[in-house]
Amino acid sequence: METETTVSTIKLINQDLVRLDCFDGSNFTRWQDKLRFLLISLKIIYILDPDLPPLPEPTDEDTDEVKASIKQREDDELIYRGHILNALSNKLYDLYTNTKSAKEIWTPWLSLCSYHDCVDQNCTLRLRRYIYKNLYQRFVHRYN
Repeated sequence: METETTVSTIKLINQDLVRLDCFDGSNFTRWQDKLRFLLISLKIIYILDPDLPPLPEPTDEDTDEVKASIKQREDDELIYRGHILNALSNKLYDLYTNTKSAKEIWTPWLSLCSYHDCVDQNCTLRLRRYIYKNLYQRFVHRYN
């Protein structure tokens, strides 16, 4: 049984609407707006809500309704993470492919650049420094 989000994701992917510019560290504001629009249309933007409580651990005493809502949220998180990864450049994809949640990818970028701050070059420079620092650390860790 396919969920409503899964069906809408499949429909949206089959359209040309999903062709996002890859984020390479220099086009954050435009990329962020396009990705937000995509995730709003998929009805999964709620995943990055800072007030969203963490998922409870499933127990045997959970009702079917609670189990279904937990499963739906896990699926939405996976779809959200996948769309973010899909819209990254190859270097960034390699850097973030092992992250477990969309928040791990999204939150550091937002802390570096607020929406209004990204109109200047300082935001781009901060993002690039952050990205290349992480790429360098991963490279050093991998070969030491």
